[in-house]
Amino acid sequence: MANKYEKRFKKVLDKITSPAFLITNLKNIRYLTGFKGSFAVVLLTHKGLFLFVDFRYVQQAKKEAFGEIVFFKDSWINALIKFMNDLNIKKVSFEVTCSVETFLKLSGKIDLVPEYYVVEHIRAVKDEEEIENIKVAVKIAEEAFLRIKHLLRQGITEKTIARALENEIKKQSDTLPFPAIVASGANSSMPHWRNSDKQLNYGDFVIIDWGAEYEGYFSDMTRTFIIGKADNKKKEIYEIVNKAKQEAIVACKAGVLAKDIDQAARNLIKQSGYEENFGHATGHGVGLDVHEFPKINYQSEEIIEPGMVFTVEPGIYIEGFGGVRIEDMVAVRENSVEILTSLSRDLEIL
Repeated sequence: MANKYEKRFKKVLDKITSPAFLITNLKNIRYLTGFKGSFAVVLLTHKGLFLFVDFRYVQQAKKEAFGEIVFFKDSWINALIKFMNDLNIKKVSFEVTCSVETFLKLSGKIDLVPEYYVVEHIRAVKDEEEIENIKVAVKIAEEAFLRIKHLLRQGITEKTIARALENEIKKQSDTLPFPAIVASGANSSMPHWRNSDKQLNYGDFVIIDWGAEYEGYFSDMTRTFIIGKADNKKKEIYEIVNKAKQEAIVACKAGVLAKDIDQAARNLIKQSGYEENFGHATGHGVGLDVHEFPKINYQSEEIIEPGMVFTVEPGIYIEGFGGVRIEDMVAVRENSVEILTSLSRDLEIL
Protein backbone atom coordinates (compact mmCIF):
# COMPACT_ATOMS: atom_id res chain seq x y z
CA MET A 1 0.00 0.00 0.00
CA ALA A 2 2.66 2.45 1.03
CA ASN A 3 4.48 2.24 -2.30
CA LYS A 4 1.49 3.58 -4.28
CA TYR A 5 0.90 6.47 -1.92
CA GLU A 6 4.59 7.27 -1.60
CA LYS A 7 4.78 7.74 -5.37
CA ARG A 8 1.80 10.09 -5.33
CA PHE A 9 3.21 11.97 -2.34
CA LYS A 10 6.52 12.51 -4.12
CA LYS A 11 4.81 13.71 -7.31
CA VAL A 12 3.01 16.40 -5.34
CA LEU A 13 6.17 17.51 -3.52
CA ASP A 14 7.88 17.94 -6.90
CA LYS A 15 5.18 20.41 -7.95
CA ILE A 16 5.28 22.84 -5.02
CA THR A 17 7.83 25.47 -4.01
CA SER A 18 6.81 25.89 -0.36
CA PRO A 19 8.29 23.70 2.39
CA ALA A 20 4.79 22.32 3.11
CA PHE A 21 1.41 21.84 1.45
CA LEU A 22 -1.91 21.84 3.29
CA ILE A 23 -4.53 19.53 1.75
CA THR A 24 -8.17 20.00 2.76
CA ASN A 25 -9.98 18.41 -0.22
CA LEU A 26 -11.19 15.00 1.01
CA LYS A 27 -10.89 13.39 -2.43
CA ASN A 28 -7.27 14.53 -2.63
CA ILE A 29 -6.69 13.22 0.89
CA ARG A 30 -8.09 9.84 -0.11
CA TYR A 31 -5.91 9.81 -3.22
CA LEU A 32 -2.77 10.57 -1.23
CA THR A 33 -3.40 8.48 1.89
CA GLY A 34 -6.25 6.01 1.33
CA PHE A 35 -8.19 7.57 4.21
CA LYS A 36 -11.94 7.43 3.58
CA GLY A 37 -13.28 9.39 6.55
CA SER A 38 -15.47 12.48 6.28
CA PHE A 39 -13.03 14.85 7.99
CA ALA A 40 -9.25 15.20 8.01
CA VAL A 41 -6.53 17.54 6.83
CA VAL A 42 -3.13 16.61 5.49
CA LEU A 43 0.18 18.42 5.73
CA LEU A 44 2.78 17.37 3.16
CA THR A 45 6.38 18.19 4.01
CA HIS A 46 9.77 16.93 2.90
CA LYS A 47 9.91 15.14 6.25
CA GLY A 48 6.75 13.16 5.55
CA LEU A 49 2.99 13.18 5.16
CA PHE A 50 0.96 14.00 8.28
CA LEU A 51 -2.75 13.20 8.58
CA PHE A 52 -4.59 15.29 11.19
CA VAL A 53 -7.68 13.57 12.65
CA ASP A 54 -9.80 13.86 15.78
CA PHE A 55 -11.07 11.15 18.15
CA ARG A 56 -13.77 9.99 15.69
CA TYR A 57 -11.27 8.86 13.08
CA VAL A 58 -8.11 7.79 14.91
CA GLN A 59 -8.82 4.06 14.71
CA GLN A 60 -9.98 4.29 11.09
CA ALA A 61 -6.89 6.28 10.12
CA LYS A 62 -4.61 3.72 11.77
CA LYS A 63 -6.34 0.96 9.83
CA GLU A 64 -6.43 2.45 6.33
CA ALA A 65 -4.21 5.52 5.96
CA PHE A 66 -0.68 6.02 4.67
CA GLY A 67 1.37 8.62 6.54
CA GLU A 68 1.89 9.68 10.12
CA ILE A 69 -1.27 10.31 12.15
CA VAL A 70 -1.51 13.50 14.19
CA PHE A 71 -4.32 13.42 16.76
CA PHE A 72 -5.95 16.70 17.81
CA LYS A 73 -8.60 17.22 20.50
CA ASP A 74 -10.16 20.59 19.85
CA SER A 75 -9.00 22.80 16.98
CA TRP A 76 -7.15 21.36 14.00
CA ILE A 77 -6.08 24.89 13.09
CA ASN A 78 -4.32 25.33 16.46
CA ALA A 79 -2.82 21.84 16.20
CA LEU A 80 -1.57 22.58 12.69
CA ILE A 81 -0.01 25.92 13.64
CA LYS A 82 1.76 24.34 16.63
CA PHE A 83 2.95 21.44 14.47
CA MET A 84 4.38 23.77 11.82
CA ASN A 85 6.03 25.93 14.47
CA ASP A 86 7.68 22.82 15.93
CA LEU A 87 9.02 21.98 12.46
CA ASN A 88 10.03 25.61 11.90
CA ILE A 89 7.80 25.88 8.84
CA LYS A 90 7.13 29.56 8.07
CA LYS A 91 5.37 29.19 4.74
CA VAL A 92 2.73 26.73 3.51
CA SER A 93 1.00 26.16 0.20
CA PHE A 94 -2.77 25.67 0.27
CA GLU A 95 -5.41 24.49 -2.17
CA VAL A 96 -7.38 27.33 -3.76
CA THR A 97 -10.50 25.24 -3.15
CA CYS A 98 -10.08 25.46 0.63
CA SER A 99 -12.85 27.28 2.48
CA VAL A 100 -12.68 31.02 3.08
CA GLU A 101 -13.05 30.24 6.80
CA THR A 102 -9.91 28.10 6.76
CA PHE A 103 -7.99 30.73 4.84
CA LEU A 104 -9.00 33.49 7.23
CA LYS A 105 -8.09 31.43 10.29
CA LEU A 106 -4.61 30.73 8.91
CA SER A 107 -4.05 34.18 7.44
CA GLY A 108 -1.66 36.25 9.52
CA LYS A 109 -0.36 33.22 11.39
CA ILE A 110 1.80 31.87 8.57
CA ASP A 111 2.73 32.82 5.01
CA LEU A 112 0.18 31.31 2.60
CA VAL A 113 0.89 30.40 -1.03
CA PRO A 114 -2.05 29.38 -3.28
CA GLU A 115 -1.69 26.23 -5.37
CA TYR A 116 -4.00 25.70 -8.33
CA TYR A 117 -5.23 22.11 -8.64
CA VAL A 118 -1.83 20.44 -8.17
CA VAL A 119 -3.20 17.14 -6.87
CA GLU A 120 -6.17 17.23 -9.24
CA HIS A 121 -3.89 17.44 -12.30
CA ILE A 122 -1.83 14.51 -11.01
CA ARG A 123 -5.06 12.57 -10.43
CA ALA A 124 -6.00 13.10 -14.09
CA VAL A 125 -3.52 10.39 -15.13
CA LYS A 126 -4.75 7.09 -13.73
CA ASP A 127 -2.73 3.99 -12.96
CA GLU A 128 -4.00 0.55 -13.94
CA GLU A 129 -5.60 -0.09 -10.55
CA GLU A 130 -7.62 3.09 -10.87
CA ILE A 131 -8.71 2.24 -14.42
CA GLU A 132 -9.78 -1.22 -13.29
CA ASN A 133 -11.89 0.33 -10.51
CA ILE A 134 -13.55 2.59 -13.07
CA LYS A 135 -14.23 -0.40 -15.32
CA VAL A 136 -16.02 -2.14 -12.45
CA ALA A 137 -18.05 1.04 -11.83
CA VAL A 138 -19.00 1.03 -15.52
CA LYS A 139 -20.07 -2.61 -15.34
CA ILE A 140 -22.18 -2.00 -12.23
CA ALA A 141 -23.94 0.92 -13.93
CA GLU A 142 -24.56 -0.93 -17.18
CA GLU A 143 -25.90 -4.05 -15.51
CA ALA A 144 -28.16 -1.98 -13.26
CA PHE A 145 -29.63 -0.24 -16.30
CA LEU A 146 -30.23 -3.49 -18.17
CA ARG A 147 -32.21 -4.79 -15.20
CA ILE A 148 -34.64 -1.85 -15.38
CA LYS A 149 -34.63 -1.24 -19.14
CA HIS A 150 -37.95 -3.08 -19.51
CA LEU A 151 -39.61 -0.21 -17.62
CA LEU A 152 -39.06 2.18 -20.54
CA ARG A 153 -42.53 2.31 -22.02
CA GLN A 154 -45.44 4.65 -22.51
CA GLY A 155 -47.16 5.79 -19.31
CA ILE A 156 -44.31 5.38 -16.83
CA THR A 157 -42.93 8.53 -15.21
CA GLU A 158 -39.41 9.89 -15.34
CA LYS A 159 -39.16 9.73 -11.54
CA THR A 160 -40.20 6.07 -11.45
CA ILE A 161 -37.46 5.11 -13.89
CA ALA A 162 -34.84 7.19 -12.08
CA ARG A 163 -35.68 5.73 -8.67
CA ALA A 164 -35.67 2.18 -10.00
CA LEU A 165 -32.30 2.72 -11.66
CA GLU A 166 -30.77 4.30 -8.55
CA ASN A 167 -32.04 1.45 -6.38
CA GLU A 168 -30.38 -1.08 -8.66
CA ILE A 169 -27.10 0.82 -8.65
CA LYS A 170 -27.12 1.07 -4.84
CA LYS A 171 -27.22 -2.71 -4.57
CA GLN A 172 -23.55 -2.71 -5.59
CA SER A 173 -22.35 0.89 -5.13
CA ASP A 174 -21.79 2.61 -1.79
CA THR A 175 -22.80 5.93 -3.29
CA LEU A 176 -24.12 7.52 -6.48
CA PRO A 177 -21.87 9.82 -8.50
CA PHE A 178 -24.97 11.97 -9.15
CA PRO A 179 -28.76 11.51 -9.16
CA ALA A 180 -29.82 9.65 -12.28
CA ILE A 181 -31.22 11.91 -15.00
CA VAL A 182 -34.31 10.79 -16.91
CA ALA A 183 -35.55 13.43 -19.37
CA SER A 184 -38.35 12.71 -21.84
CA GLY A 185 -40.08 14.62 -24.60
CA ALA A 186 -39.50 18.37 -24.43
CA ASN A 187 -37.64 17.87 -21.13
CA SER A 188 -34.85 16.12 -23.02
CA SER A 189 -33.82 19.49 -24.49
CA MET A 190 -32.49 20.43 -21.02
CA PRO A 191 -29.12 18.71 -20.47
CA HIS A 192 -29.35 18.58 -16.66
CA TRP A 193 -33.06 18.00 -16.20
CA ARG A 194 -33.72 16.39 -12.82
CA ASN A 195 -36.75 14.18 -13.49
CA SER A 196 -40.44 14.89 -12.97
CA ASP A 197 -43.82 13.20 -12.82
CA LYS A 198 -44.11 13.51 -16.60
CA GLN A 199 -45.08 10.27 -18.26
CA LEU A 200 -43.24 8.86 -21.26
CA ASN A 201 -45.32 9.43 -24.38
CA TYR A 202 -45.44 7.96 -27.87
CA GLY A 203 -42.63 9.46 -29.99
CA ASP A 204 -40.66 10.89 -27.03
CA PHE A 205 -36.93 11.10 -26.89
CA VAL A 206 -35.78 9.71 -23.51
CA ILE A 207 -32.32 10.67 -22.28
CA ILE A 208 -30.96 8.61 -19.38
CA ASP A 209 -27.72 9.76 -17.75
CA TRP A 210 -26.38 7.71 -14.84
CA GLY A 211 -23.32 6.20 -13.21
CA ALA A 212 -22.06 4.03 -10.39
CA GLU A 213 -19.18 3.81 -7.92
CA TYR A 214 -16.58 1.20 -7.02
CA GLU A 215 -13.78 1.67 -4.45
CA GLY A 216 -14.41 5.42 -4.59
CA TYR A 217 -14.15 5.63 -8.39
CA PHE A 218 -17.08 6.67 -10.56
CA SER A 219 -18.57 5.97 -13.95
CA ASP A 220 -20.77 8.24 -16.07
CA MET A 221 -22.74 7.35 -19.20
CA THR A 222 -25.75 8.43 -21.22
CA ARG A 223 -28.05 6.77 -23.73
CA THR A 224 -31.01 8.20 -25.63
CA PHE A 225 -34.05 6.16 -26.70
CA ILE A 226 -37.28 6.83 -28.55
CA ILE A 227 -40.64 5.54 -27.35
CA GLY A 228 -42.93 3.92 -29.91
CA LYS A 229 -41.96 5.55 -33.19
CA ALA A 230 -39.24 7.84 -34.54
CA ASP A 231 -39.87 10.44 -37.24
CA ASN A 232 -37.17 11.34 -39.76
CA LYS A 233 -35.98 14.44 -37.87
CA LYS A 234 -35.46 12.48 -34.66
CA LYS A 235 -33.56 9.79 -36.55
CA GLU A 236 -31.42 12.43 -38.25
CA ILE A 237 -30.51 14.18 -34.99
CA TYR A 238 -29.66 10.90 -33.32
CA GLU A 239 -27.31 9.88 -36.12
CA ILE A 240 -25.59 13.26 -36.15
CA VAL A 241 -24.86 13.03 -32.42
CA ASN A 242 -23.68 9.45 -32.75
CA LYS A 243 -21.33 10.36 -35.59
CA ALA A 244 -20.04 13.39 -33.68
CA LYS A 245 -19.23 11.15 -30.73
CA GLN A 246 -17.38 8.73 -32.98
CA GLU A 247 -15.39 11.56 -34.56
CA ALA A 248 -14.37 12.75 -31.09
CA ILE A 249 -13.33 9.26 -30.00
CA VAL A 250 -11.15 8.91 -33.10
CA ALA A 251 -9.45 12.15 -32.04
CA CYS A 252 -8.69 10.79 -28.53
CA LYS A 253 -4.95 10.27 -28.76
CA ALA A 254 -2.02 10.86 -26.45
CA GLY A 255 -0.36 14.14 -27.26
CA VAL A 256 -3.36 15.98 -28.70
CA LEU A 257 -4.93 19.03 -27.08
CA ALA A 258 -8.19 18.41 -25.26
CA LYS A 259 -9.83 21.19 -27.26
CA ASP A 260 -9.10 19.30 -30.49
CA ILE A 261 -11.26 16.40 -29.27
CA ASP A 262 -14.05 18.85 -28.51
CA GLN A 263 -13.61 20.45 -31.93
CA ALA A 264 -13.95 17.10 -33.70
CA ALA A 265 -17.45 16.65 -32.30
CA ARG A 266 -18.40 20.32 -32.56
CA ASN A 267 -17.36 20.62 -36.21
CA LEU A 268 -19.60 17.77 -37.33
CA ILE A 269 -22.59 19.15 -35.44
CA LYS A 270 -21.90 22.62 -36.87
CA GLN A 271 -21.67 21.26 -40.42
CA SER A 272 -25.03 19.54 -39.87
CA GLY A 273 -26.68 22.87 -39.04
CA TYR A 274 -27.08 22.40 -35.27
CA GLU A 275 -24.17 24.49 -33.93
CA GLU A 276 -26.44 26.57 -31.70
CA ASN A 277 -27.98 23.43 -30.20
CA PHE A 278 -24.75 22.07 -28.68
CA GLY A 279 -23.72 24.36 -25.86
CA HIS A 280 -21.87 22.20 -23.32
CA ALA A 281 -18.42 20.64 -23.29
CA THR A 282 -17.75 17.41 -25.17
CA GLY A 283 -16.46 15.67 -22.06
CA HIS A 284 -14.75 15.67 -18.67
CA GLY A 285 -12.43 13.51 -16.65
CA VAL A 286 -13.90 10.91 -14.29
CA GLY A 287 -12.26 9.31 -11.27
CA LEU A 288 -12.65 9.98 -7.56
CA ASP A 289 -14.84 12.88 -8.71
CA VAL A 290 -17.40 12.52 -11.47
CA HIS A 291 -16.17 15.81 -12.95
CA GLU A 292 -12.41 16.29 -12.90
CA PHE A 293 -9.46 16.94 -15.21
CA PRO A 294 -9.03 16.81 -18.13
CA LYS A 295 -11.71 19.19 -19.34
CA ILE A 296 -12.71 18.36 -22.90
CA ASN A 297 -14.00 21.72 -24.07
CA TYR A 298 -13.25 24.22 -26.83
CA GLN A 299 -10.93 26.28 -24.62
CA SER A 300 -8.92 23.52 -22.94
CA GLU A 301 -5.17 23.62 -23.60
CA GLU A 302 -4.61 20.43 -21.59
CA ILE A 303 -2.50 17.84 -23.36
CA ILE A 304 -4.00 14.37 -23.38
CA GLU A 305 -1.74 11.78 -21.73
CA PRO A 306 -1.83 7.98 -21.52
CA GLY A 307 -3.88 7.01 -18.47
CA MET A 308 -6.40 9.81 -18.75
CA VAL A 309 -10.03 8.67 -18.42
CA PHE A 310 -12.84 10.91 -19.57
CA THR A 311 -16.29 11.05 -21.12
CA VAL A 312 -17.16 11.84 -24.72
CA GLU A 313 -20.73 13.18 -24.75
CA PRO A 314 -21.84 15.52 -27.53
CA GLY A 315 -25.52 16.41 -27.78
CA ILE A 316 -28.14 18.33 -29.71
CA TYR A 317 -30.96 20.05 -27.79
CA ILE A 318 -33.92 21.80 -29.41
CA GLU A 319 -36.24 23.71 -27.11
CA GLY A 320 -39.80 22.39 -27.21
CA PHE A 321 -38.78 19.45 -29.40
CA GLY A 322 -36.31 17.40 -27.39
CA GLY A 323 -32.71 16.37 -27.40
CA VAL A 324 -30.14 13.62 -27.82
CA ARG A 325 -26.97 12.91 -25.86
CA ILE A 326 -24.83 9.80 -26.21
CA GLU A 327 -22.02 9.42 -23.69
CA ASP A 328 -19.22 6.91 -23.57
CA MET A 329 -16.18 6.72 -21.31
CA VAL A 330 -12.68 6.22 -22.71
CA ALA A 331 -9.21 5.50 -21.37
CA VAL A 332 -6.33 6.84 -23.45
CA ARG A 333 -3.46 4.43 -23.94
CA GLU A 334 0.03 4.95 -25.34
CA ASN A 335 -0.99 4.23 -28.93
CA SER A 336 -4.75 3.72 -28.77
CA VAL A 337 -7.98 4.60 -27.01
CA GLU A 338 -9.97 2.06 -25.00
CA ILE A 339 -13.74 2.50 -24.90
CA LEU A 340 -14.84 1.51 -21.40
CA THR A 341 -18.61 1.61 -21.89
CA SER A 342 -20.25 -1.19 -23.87
CA LEU A 343 -24.01 -0.56 -24.18
CA SER A 344 -25.29 -0.26 -27.74
CA ARG A 345 -25.06 3.15 -29.42
CA ASP A 346 -27.53 2.22 -32.16
CA LEU A 347 -30.88 3.98 -32.09
CA GLU A 348 -33.35 1.90 -30.11
CA ILE A 349 -37.08 2.47 -30.50
CA LEU A 350 -38.79 0.92 -27.50
